[in-house]
Amino acid sequence: MIADELYERIAAFGPVCLGLDTASTYLPPGLAEKSGGIAEGVYAFNRAIVDATSDLVACYKVQIAYYEAMGLEGMRAYARTLAYVRTKGIPVIADVKRNDIAATAEQYAKAHFSGDFEADWMTLNPYLGMDSIEPFLDEAIRRDKGIFVLVRTSNPGSADFQHLTVDAASGRKGPLYMAVAGRIASAASRCTGKNGYSAVGAVTGCTLRTEVSAVRALLSACFLLIPGYGAQGGTAADVASSLANGNGGIVNASRSLLLAWKDSPDGASLFAEATRAKTLSMRAAIAAEVAAAGAPGEK
Repeated sequence: MIADELYERIAAFGPVCLGLDTASTYLPPGLAEKSGGIAEGVYAFNRAIVDATSDLVACYKVQIAYYEAMGLEGMRAYARTLAYVRTKGIPVIADVKRNDIAATAEQYAKAHFSGDFEADWMTLNPYLGMDSIEPFLDEAIRRDKGIFVLVRTSNPGSADFQHLTVDAASGRKGPLYMAVAGRIASAASRCTGKNGYSAVGAVTGCTLRTEVSAVRALLSACFLLIPGYGAQGGTAADVASSLANGNGGIVNASRSLLLAWKDSPDGASLFAEATRAKTLSMRAAIAAEVAAAGAPGEK
């Protein structure tokens, strides 16, 4: 089952999720020209990064917007990146944040769980309601895939809606994001693996430690996809409490790892090696914080 595969991957390689959110401006000088164009350069960059880090990460995440911005050739690079990661036997997340209902949602699910853009997991936005999640979940269960649903994000504007006080299903009042988390917990029970984790996960920003701890407690059977590490200001200490004995979540970093080459005098020619070194450092820092915290949330 997909949830067991992710659990075992985290147990073996740690919780780092390397985000291949590769803007054309991230490429070292000359790589695009050498590769035959910007989109080809992005794919060559991604492939080198994957080759250099495949033994250090739990999974990869590919944010589709960076590829859509490059047009048709960019989408080809997106498809090739997903396929290359999957040939390594490593889970890959399509960060697409889709949201729709009925037949349209079914088509989105088909698009990202099969065919040219096949990924193992995909991100979803729940704010059309649970009937916008169910077609994705049905397809995920049918194809042994997984979903990560936005629950609590760390962008400043998230408070506009996520902090609104609502009546939860339990009858208690609380912030909207906790009501969303409660519905996700219910959906997660449909597809739980042998390791106790579901193919339904949640996205929770790592810089909101107190709030995320409450979400973690409610979603004890869900993997958390935890963005915000590194360039967005999140630290290893921020994410430690969101993990359960080092598992139960994946910590995403993109810019801080992809642009590591800029911090080295030889980075342009050794960009993949620079990313490998930065990934090793991130993994070690998280492991140290988890150990220091006494594995909070251990199942």
